[in-house]
Amino acid sequence: MPRHSLNALLFFLGWLACLLGGGQWLWTVALVLLVHLMRIGSWQREGKLLVSAFLFGCAVDSFLLQLGFFDFGEARQLIPLWQALVWLLVGTTLYHCLAWTAKPWWRASLVGACFALLSYGASTWLGLVRLPHGEAATLALVALIWASVLPLLHGFARLYAARPM
Repeated sequence: MPRHSLNALLFFLGWLACLLGGGQWLWTVALVLLVHLMRIGSWQREGKLLVSAFLFGCAVDSFLLQLGFFDFGEARQLIPLWQALVWLLVGTTLYHCLAWTAKPWWRASLVGACFALLSYGASTWLGLVRLPHGEAATLALVALIWASVLPLLHGFARLYAARPM
């Protein structure tokens, strides 16, 4: 299987594991990350990018949580781990199956907005998160944010590729 196809499949499996939960979801994400790093990428090349995507995404979503756009059913300061790991999984795609979206920037914006609608819409549909400010308004906001975030993450990828560890 070509690397980009395997990367997309691994991302999808990890994303589904995060959304569908169950007792094995964390192990599934760990296995996806391990297979990615052994067969597609490497920690040495992608480590900073994965950590950056994880931390940046957690900060953005936690900020939206603090503003009251997300309700995960309990009082919390940070997003749940399953949501945070989706951002880590997004990081695994930037050098691989989503590399084609890096240029021109609008391509990453379009894909980011579409993925936001899919991912957050699925989370809402599955009952993992409630959107107190309304589904349409919040999904539109998240799509706009992702339209900015994915090009920014590609900028991190370019920066790290230009300055290896």
